[in-house]
Amino acid sequence: MDIPKYGPWAVIAGGSEGVGASFAHLLADAGVNLVLIARKPGPLAATAEQVRAKGVQVRVLELDLLAPDALSTIRETTDDLDVGLLVFNAGANSYGHEFVTSDLDRVRGVINLNITAQLALTHHFGALLAQRGRGGIILVGSMAGYLGQAQISAYSAAKAFSRVFAEGLWLELREHGVDVLELVLGVTRTPAMQRAGLNFDVPGLNVAEPDDVAREGLERLPHGPVWVAGGNAEAAIKRSGPDRAGLALSAHEASKRLLPPEN
Repeated sequence: MDIPKYGPWAVIAGGSEGVGASFAHLLADAGVNLVLIARKPGPLAATAEQVRAKGVQVRVLELDLLAPDALSTIRETTDDLDVGLLVFNAGANSYGHEFVTSDLDRVRGVINLNITAQLALTHHFGALLAQRGRGGIILVGSMAGYLGQAQISAYSAAKAFSRVFAEGLWLELREHGVDVLELVLGVTRTPAMQRAGLNFDVPGLNVAEPDDVAREGLERLPHGPVWVAGGNAEAAIKRSGPDRAGLALSAHEASKRLLPPEN
């Protein structure tokens, strides 16, 4: 890690478990102090204790990023810090359902977490990093953003937004010495995916580990704007092809073996 550039503090939204916890451990190993933000107090406290034992300073925020005052609360904890890195890892899908029969408020929750909250934190910390003249932003994305999918159509669209947003942000902030990376994940063995009921035992399924994809993200951060992690680059290329109907139908059949029944 280039600590003068990406340190001495990093903010990780969604930093309590899975890929977020892996980022926390890797950054702590490099000597970067951490602000960990998450909703679940148990995993948040456990990860904070583990990384604090590595000798870095750690501040924790048990916070729902959808709260109206979320950014104000984050600023109360971070305004006195020299933050060099933002990792936004808080965009797991929270609701899967056919759109036209869905609870629209829950769909809005998916969009607000994956887009609105991400924009708020990126706008705030991005401006500080640009003024500082160095730093980095990692937005954790998903292969779901390369192709529309039934039951998670709004989530897929939100992840597509994140990837395209990261490309534009990369163009803007590179002029200020700030690196931007959209870290695109495929199926990754995280607690969130386990809770969603994903079947990791599908024959031929490529399953990545949180430590591996987090390490890829930190390694690729200086080279942005998008990195497809976990050996999924060829799949991303395939999903970007022109036969949208054929690709969507093929992926839909495959997802039936991976995703749980409709919630």
